[in-house]
Amino acid sequence: MNGHLRILLLILCSFSFLSALYAQEEEEWSSALDSARAAEDNKEDTVIYTARYVRYTTLAMMKRGTFTYQIDTLHKNLQYYNMQNQPRNPSINLGSYGLATRDLLFIPDKTIGFQTGFRSLERYVYQPDSIKYYRARAPFSELYNVGFFFDDQIIRAKVTQNINPQLNIGGEFHAARADGYYTNQRYNDVKAAVFSWYESPNRRYNLLTNAVFNRLIATENGSITNDSVFTDGETRASNEESTRLRAARDERPRHTWRDNSFFLRQSLFVGRLDTIHAGEPEQQLLPTNSMSHSFSLRAHDFQFYKNEEDANDAFPVGESVLTQDTTRLTTITNDFNYSFYLRGKSLAFVKNEVKLDLGYQHNMYWYRDRGYNTSSQNNILKAGIGYRFSDRVSITGDFNQIVQGNNFGDYLYEAKANILLSKTIGRIVLGAYTQNKSPEQLFQRVNYTYHQWAHDFDKTKTTNLSFAYENAKLGFTGKAEYFLIANHLYFKEVDNDNYDPRLFRVIEPAQLGSNINLLKISVGQNFTLGKFHLDNYAVYQKSDYNDVLAIPELYTWHSFYFNSQLYKVVDFNLGFDVRFNTPFRTPSYAINIGQFYNDNDNAGIEFSTYPILDVWTTATIRRANIFLSYNFVNQYVWPTGYYTVRRYPMNNANLRIGIAWKFYD
Repeated sequence: MNGHLRILLLILCSFSFLSALYAQEEEEWSSALDSARAAEDNKEDTVIYTARYVRYTTLAMMKRGTFTYQIDTLHKNLQYYNMQNQPRNPSINLGSYGLATRDLLFIPDKTIGFQTGFRSLERYVYQPDSIKYYRARAPFSELYNVGFFFDDQIIRAKVTQNINPQLNIGGEFHAARADGYYTNQRYNDVKAAVFSWYESPNRRYNLLTNAVFNRLIATENGSITNDSVFTDGETRASNEESTRLRAARDERPRHTWRDNSFFLRQSLFVGRLDTIHAGEPEQQLLPTNSMSHSFSLRAHDFQFYKNEEDANDAFPVGESVLTQDTTRLTTITNDFNYSFYLRGKSLAFVKNEVKLDLGYQHNMYWYRDRGYNTSSQNNILKAGIGYRFSDRVSITGDFNQIVQGNNFGDYLYEAKANILLSKTIGRIVLGAYTQNKSPEQLFQRVNYTYHQWAHDFDKTKTTNLSFAYENAKLGFTGKAEYFLIANHLYFKEVDNDNYDPRLFRVIEPAQLGSNINLLKISVGQNFTLGKFHLDNYAVYQKSDYNDVLAIPELYTWHSFYFNSQLYKVVDFNLGFDVRFNTPFRTPSYAINIGQFYNDNDNAGIEFSTYPILDVWTTATIRRANIFLSYNFVNQYVWPTGYYTVRRYPMNNANLRIGIAWKFYD
C-alpha cells in the first residue's frame, strides 16, 4: 500500500512541475502543432468528423419529440466510477465495490404498482430505460477500463453504427470484478445490451428496440467477527481477519441477481411537424400529434445460496446448512399513449404552447418464491397537461392512477412550475406531488429459510412540496423539500426484552403508526478563481424519526481542484475531495433477504463518522480521458477505518486508474 502511495505522489509531482521543466520547448511545440493543424485544415475533399456528429437520444427525450444530444467528451467527474460513492447521491454499504448498498440520503421511491422490494444491488443493474440510441455519421465506439492491475476491474465497451441514414444499431458489454479487502467480499457482474433506432425517411415513424441482460453475483461474508478492529491497537492485514462466513469457490455464500428484458417502442407523428435548427446535427422535430405503443417483457431472478454451518452466528438460530431461497418475477407491459400539442405557426411557436397527454398501461405479473405462486395485473390510466407561456415559463401536471387490479388505488399526482427570471437572476422551480403506494411484496409475505411472515399493511402515502432556485452564472443550486409520510414501512429486529438468543437477528417488517414530517434542504455552490475551482454540496435533513429512517442530519461534499493545459493539448484537473456526514444510527444487514434493518443492539448507539479524503487527477489526451485517484488517503493519518453499516468495515485506502477512449472516424 505504501508503494501505491509513492506512485501517486510521484505522478502528482510530475503534473505540478511538468510545465516548468519544459517551458522553453512549449513555444516551439505549439508553433509546429499549429502548422500541422493548418495543413490538415487546408486539405481538399476531406471530411472531418467531430463529436458534434455523434449524437444520442433516450426514451424520455423521444416522448417529447425527436432531438439528440452530442456525446460527452469531457474528463470532468470521470473519477466517480463507483456507483456507491456519487458526490450527490452517497450510500451506506457493506464496504466493498458491488456489495449491498442503500441510499444515505432520504430519496423516496416515486413508483406505484407491484414491486418485489429487492433493492440492495439495484445501483448496479443496467436498466432498459438507461439505454442511449445513437445517430452517427461514422462508426462510433467507446472503451472504458478501471483498475488495471488493482483489485477492482471494470470494463465497458460500446459500438454503434448507422447502417443507413434511417437505421442505427449497436451493442454494449459491461463486466466488473472486485475481490474486496476481507474474506468473501468478491463481486462480479456481466451486463450486455443490444439496441437499435429506426426513423422513417419522412421522420414521422420511429422504432426503438433493446434487449438487456444482467447477471450480478455478490458474495456475503456475514461481517467480520472482530468488533474492535479499529480500536484494539493491533495491526494486521484485512484478509487475515476472521469472518462469519468462509466457504470458498463454488460454495461461497452469495446473492445472484438476473434481470433480462426486451423492449420495443413504436411512435407515429401525425399532422404538422415543427422544426428547430433544420438541417443541423442539433435539429429538433416537435410534433403536434403523437401516438405510441410500448411493449416490454422483463424477467427478474433473485437467489441467495449458502452451504455451510452457521458457526459464527451470521443468521438467526436454525439448523439449515444448505439454503437456496429463490424469488422470480416476470412482467409483461403494454403502454399506449397519445399526445396533442397546440402552438402557433410562427417562428416563435415555442410560446403559448398547450400540451395534453393521455395514456393507458396494462401490466401482467407472475411471481414465485418458495412454496408460493401468484399472478396479478394492474390497469393504469395516465394523463398529463402542460402550458408553456414562453421559453421562460412553463407549468406541467402528470397523473397516474391504478383503476383496476391487485394494486387498485395506487396513484401518483405531480405538478411543476418552471420559471426563468433571467440569465442573471436565475431560475425558480416549484414542485408538488402526492403518492399512494402499495407495500412491496417483501413487506407483505416472505417464506424463506430463516424468515417467514404474512402481513396486510396499509398503503404508504407521501405528500411533497418543493422550492428550488438555480443560478448558473453564480454556480448556485438550492432546493427545500417538505415531506409528509403516513404509514412508513421499514424492517426491524423483533422485540426481545428478555434477550432470548433464539430471537437474535430475527427481523420483521413494521409500519410506523405516526406521520413523519421531514425537511430536506440541499445546497450546491461552485466557486472559480482563475484556474482554481471549489465545488460544494450539502444536504440537511431533519425529522422526529431520523433514527427510524436511519439517515444522518447533515451530509457535505467539497471538491477543490486546479484546471490547466499542457502544450495546449492535454487538459487536466488536479485536486482532492472531502466528504462527511454527522453520526447517525447505522442499520444492520439481514444477509439472506438482502435488507437493511434497525436492530435492538444498536438502539441509541451511533458510530463515529470522519472526513474522508480522496486525491485525484483527470486529463484528456486527444480522444482519451484518464483518471488517477487515491481514495481514503487520510487512513494513513486518521482515522484507521470507519463503518456505515454495523460490523461491516469500509474499504481501506486504495489507488485506482481508469481510462476511457472514444473512436468516431
